[in-house]
Amino acid sequence: MIFTRRGFVRSLSRTALVLALEDVLKLAIPAQQPVPAASQIGSRPTYDAKPKAAPKQASPVTGTPLGFSFVDVAKQSGLTAKTIYGGEHKNRYLLETTGCGVAFYDFDHDDWLDLFLVNGTRLDADSLPKGPAPISRLFKNNRDGTFTDITAKSGMTRSGWGQGCCVGDYDNDGLNDLFVSYYGQNILYKNHGDGTFTDVTVKAGLAQSKTRWNSGCAFLDYDKDGHLDLFVANYIDFDIKTAPLPEAAGCAYKGMQVACGPPGLDGGKNILYRNNGDGTFTDVSQKSGMWDTIGTYGLSVTVADLNNDGWPDIYVANDSTASTYYENQKDGTFKDMAIESAIAYSPDGKPQAGMGVAVGDFNRDGLLDIVKTNFAGDTDSLYQSLGDGTFEDHTYLSGLGINTRYLGWGVGFVDVDNDGWLDIFISNGHVYPEVDGSHLDAPYAEHKYLYRNLRTGQFEEVTSQAGPGINDAVPARGCAFGDYDNDGDMDAVVNCVNAPPQLLRCDSTIKRNWIKLRLVGTKSNRTGIGARITVTAATATQEMSGVGEQPLRQVDEVRSGGSYYSQNDLRMHFGLDQATKVDTIEIAWPSGQKDTLRDLTANKLYVIEEGGKILKTIAMGAPPADAKSPGVPR
Repeated sequence: MIFTRRGFVRSLSRTALVLALEDVLKLAIPAQQPVPAASQIGSRPTYDAKPKAAPKQASPVTGTPLGFSFVDVAKQSGLTAKTIYGGEHKNRYLLETTGCGVAFYDFDHDDWLDLFLVNGTRLDADSLPKGPAPISRLFKNNRDGTFTDITAKSGMTRSGWGQGCCVGDYDNDGLNDLFVSYYGQNILYKNHGDGTFTDVTVKAGLAQSKTRWNSGCAFLDYDKDGHLDLFVANYIDFDIKTAPLPEAAGCAYKGMQVACGPPGLDGGKNILYRNNGDGTFTDVSQKSGMWDTIGTYGLSVTVADLNNDGWPDIYVANDSTASTYYENQKDGTFKDMAIESAIAYSPDGKPQAGMGVAVGDFNRDGLLDIVKTNFAGDTDSLYQSLGDGTFEDHTYLSGLGINTRYLGWGVGFVDVDNDGWLDIFISNGHVYPEVDGSHLDAPYAEHKYLYRNLRTGQFEEVTSQAGPGINDAVPARGCAFGDYDNDGDMDAVVNCVNAPPQLLRCDSTIKRNWIKLRLVGTKSNRTGIGARITVTAATATQEMSGVGEQPLRQVDEVRSGGSYYSQNDLRMHFGLDQATKVDTIEIAWPSGQKDTLRDLTANKLYVIEEGGKILKTIAMGAPPADAKSPGVPR
């Protein structure tokens, strides 16, 4: 038998051995990198190491121009409202550090992405801006490159410690609704489709009897009954009256006094709400297995069928402890299989301070992989799926191991150059404002990372070439991805801490094709969340000769939530390189319905109803006939 770390760890789960994984791995496997110290409250696992990445394999991409650039157009687009979150120069409590998410959210279903920016507050009321308390903001897309703030009309007047957001049609009325998590009381906004919303939190059964630090969220149909359920991660059980202060607890980061936590604090309990099918939810957290996990301190969450059994699973990025992988048992319960699946720890079995998480098939083998952002001093993580619910850590093999300096938050697998291969986009920003002006070389505001897919299982960092929007330093937290200007390339929006947001427009000079799909469920939930899509297109060479390279075959799923506290465009985008049409689109719906569509022309959006009917086709890439103005110059 060939020994592997994954096989060894899986074998432990089938024995009666009661050993700490950390101690077992010390005995069985040589350490690959320095071990972090975590001996006091407030110290997160960090590595301060920069191991060499694997040598790059021969790639047709290496050394070629990017052909695109990201530009921050937030100011001229009308996104000038500053997100308020904690103290600007010093934080005394962990609550002041996590920041907020953001959503590309087409609330009026006109297939132009609107924006929702979660907002926070401050502990010191005297330091708040003059005027009304900070509130989250809804911006309508004017379809000319600009946005209008319609928050006042929308009825979204809630203030407080906003955290994450996620989108889904919980009542199957054809309008996608919005859920926002808070430290305190969450809120569910019912969408009326006209820019107005109603708070239905209490009516829907989502009121909480105690103060919780709710964090990442996602709608999912875990029991496949056609109604969207709701998962809400929880960070710590935090009470300002009893929370430790840095000076009293001796909390420090590299010699600096900083806010304490989370190690040493009580972790929160994740929540699963089952949709009753009548507009209400029931808390099934405990009986479904949400509390039977090794890891805690949940931050971001993503949902995907990670073991390819046709049922949605849940993966949670936890801070300073093992990640959680809730494997769906198909009977209304979940089991944490993170250790057995080798996606709980770092390559040498150490806990990491996970922040954001995304899912995608980066190597185009038809299996969904995971990328996770981590704390400063550590690498981000890339887990390659083996197809049976287990994974291998490819952080160093892929080239992501070259960076350990910055602290990652929002993250996405996104095809930024439309070549049919998923790239990786990461937003960064330090958690402690105190690092500015200190002896440390890691600033509070940080630039992003952009990794180009080399099509060999490896990535090339191209941050310096990717434009000012990538290289400008900001204190980033949540970020979301979508084509807000409908020009065929993917843009990004970033929510920052105590700063205005970034709207990063992708300006491309390369002519590559693409296709977008928006799903409408009938037997399945109306949003189509959980549907798996397989897109197959011939390459340009094959189109001309009928022979040549392997076809472009891509797999993805419609999902709610993800990144860090954020919501991406629910329209599925697939880059096609030079292919001018898609040969087949296969859709496996949560209901079990399977649809196949053939010979769809590229560079269009197709709205597809369960059963295979195309409800609408929109040619994109040109300004709409009813646009209000020429818009932002390109």
